[in-house]
Amino acid sequence: MGRKRKGRDISGWLIIDKPAGITSTAVVNKVRWAMDAKKAGHAGTLDPEATGVLAVALGEATKTVPYITDALKCYEFSARLGQATNTDDTEGEVIATSASRPSDDEIKAALGAFVGDIQQTPPKFSAVKIDGQRAYKLARDGEDVEIAPRPLFVESLVMNDRPDADHVLLEMVCGKGGYVRSIARDLGEALGCHGHVQWLRRVWSGPFEATEGISVAEIDAKAKSGELDVHLLPLEIGLEDLPQVTTNQDGATRIRNGNPGIAFAKDDVEYGDECWASLDGQAVAIGRFKGGELHPSKVFVHA
Repeated sequence: MGRKRKGRDISGWLIIDKPAGITSTAVVNKVRWAMDAKKAGHAGTLDPEATGVLAVALGEATKTVPYITDALKCYEFSARLGQATNTDDTEGEVIATSASRPSDDEIKAALGAFVGDIQQTPPKFSAVKIDGQRAYKLARDGEDVEIAPRPLFVESLVMNDRPDADHVLLEMVCGKGGYVRSIARDLGEALGCHGHVQWLRRVWSGPFEATEGISVAEIDAKAKSGELDVHLLPLEIGLEDLPQVTTNQDGATRIRNGNPGIAFAKDDVEYGDECWASLDGQAVAIGRFKGGELHPSKVFVHA
């Protein structure tokens, strides 16, 4: 019999404006400790030196993480032109340089090739698994890492500013699995001048914005006091991109027991659609809508 996990049965989303110099996992562990939560996870890793929105799911909200991970995200970043590094950011060693510098018009013209459904090769220093091992570990051990290109949807990539010849400020909106470091690297190659990320910030992720996030310092200051609870957002926010159906008390009881239960659909829900059912605004389950019933795949247990 497994050991019962200690902590509070608390559910919802806590939005953090992550600073540079800390890993996403460390932030999640800090939140779990500070709020004495049984369970916590995050919706999308940020590199240690990256800043911006890190959405931390607590308790039952962890069941909605995939829907935030799959949502569009917006990044602002600075690309350093004229240098390539082995990590594709400022943390690595410079491995190639170029005296060439593209014009603003050349940069803008090159950006179009990175919009839409593209193929992107993740950085060698990334968490991608190769034969069961993380790519960054293999790279640090001196192995020649070969990573296959992966599909990525980029909704937009625009130039916001050109502070000087060596730097360009960009903004990208993309789907799941995007590596900003790869964009800076590949853009530099396309322009014939090399490039890497100088800094990056995730401005928003799905329904969550960095400006709404609390700081790590505030987490430390309010830890174990219960004051962080006022910042907790309902788990239902993580389901905003899914169609919603409603149910009644009898239907909710059946659904929570893992059985199909009566569901009342709106016009935009069709047979077989994945959706979530609510009772008085509270999430009951996620499942498939079939013939006036929700067939649950994930059930929410509220404290």
